[in-house]
Amino acid sequence: MPELSDDLPEIEAVLLALNAAGVRYVVIGGVAMRLQGASHRTDDFDVFYGRDAANLEAIVRALMPYHPQLRGAPEGLPFIFDARTLKNGLNFTFTTDIGAIDLLGDTGGMDFAGLWERASQIEVNDIPIRVASVDDIIAMKRAANRPKDQDHIKSLEALRRLQSSAA
Repeated sequence: MPELSDDLPEIEAVLLALNAAGVRYVVIGGVAMRLQGASHRTDDFDVFYGRDAANLEAIVRALMPYHPQLRGAPEGLPFIFDARTLKNGLNFTFTTDIGAIDLLGDTGGMDFAGLWERASQIEVNDIPIRVASVDDIIAMKRAANRPKDQDHIKSLEALRRLQSSAA
């Protein structure tokens, strides 16, 4: 059972909030890399979320108590965190009382239903979650194509080879 106590201790609170509200999400990004076995460290928590109306409402129920605000937005910028805002947007970076959370509705053309089906089902600190597969993380990193992603891809490909040889 993977643990993240030395990465982002607040992730446990985020996972509990999302699960308690019944949010359909898949952990992606640096935390997913870590959970799949990479040595990567990160300072935020990325999730790919289902965009159906019921899930958007569940996200609001889960995060509203933690006062989400747009990360990097000018101080005092009016922002209404509700299902309508989530529906009209796509990717959001939030600061909350329980840490930095990135809600991503688009990850370079990746289909949520397919990602959900291919995701590993694991437990983190006894909390059941879905985490993106190594292949899907690589695909998302290739689509983003940022300079830091090139190093991540090399690390993930080495991890994939290691996992294949152990199987």
